[in-house]
Amino acid sequence: MFTEPSPLKELMNHFAQAGEVIWMGVRPASRQPVTPINETFARIGTGLDGDRYRGNPDSKRQVTLIQAEHLAAIGSYLGRGIINPVLLRRNIVVTGINLLALKDHTIQIGEAVIQITGLCHPCSRMEEVLGEGGYNAMRGHGGVTAKVLHEGTIKVGDTVKVLSQLDNLHQ
Repeated sequence: MFTEPSPLKELMNHFAQAGEVIWMGVRPASRQPVTPINETFARIGTGLDGDRYRGNPDSKRQVTLIQAEHLAAIGSYLGRGIINPVLLRRNIVVTGINLLALKDHTIQIGEAVIQITGLCHPCSRMEEVLGEGGYNAMRGHGGVTAKVLHEGTIKVGDTVKVLSQLDNLHQ
């Protein structure tokens, strides 16, 4: 039986524009610096090629994303300028779209399709890398986690397109 979506659910599928990937990085090993990259391949179950993440196919944290707009907010809370994304240990920085509004949405970035699964909370390393108050500066601005649903290449400059709830791919 088909039911009409509620007005609120309908509003939650409206976005003013697509986003854009402006930076990417992978962590080759635990506690190693993030390596900036221009292109990678997203794989089901293992996330991005070159990243240390090697979880199971059901993991909700295969890829991490953060908004470029939050880099300035984090820096502001620390009394600094825009924070270099290398310090934050996230995989993909996007601009132009509110990642927090994408929870449980499926998005396409380049050839890959990923599902936003939750918030990416800061860890104690943020205090090490950003200095005193780094952990609290990141709270609410740490980005989101995602799961790869359809494999493909992702590049800096790729569009971040929201797929409607009805277009979600099921694996």
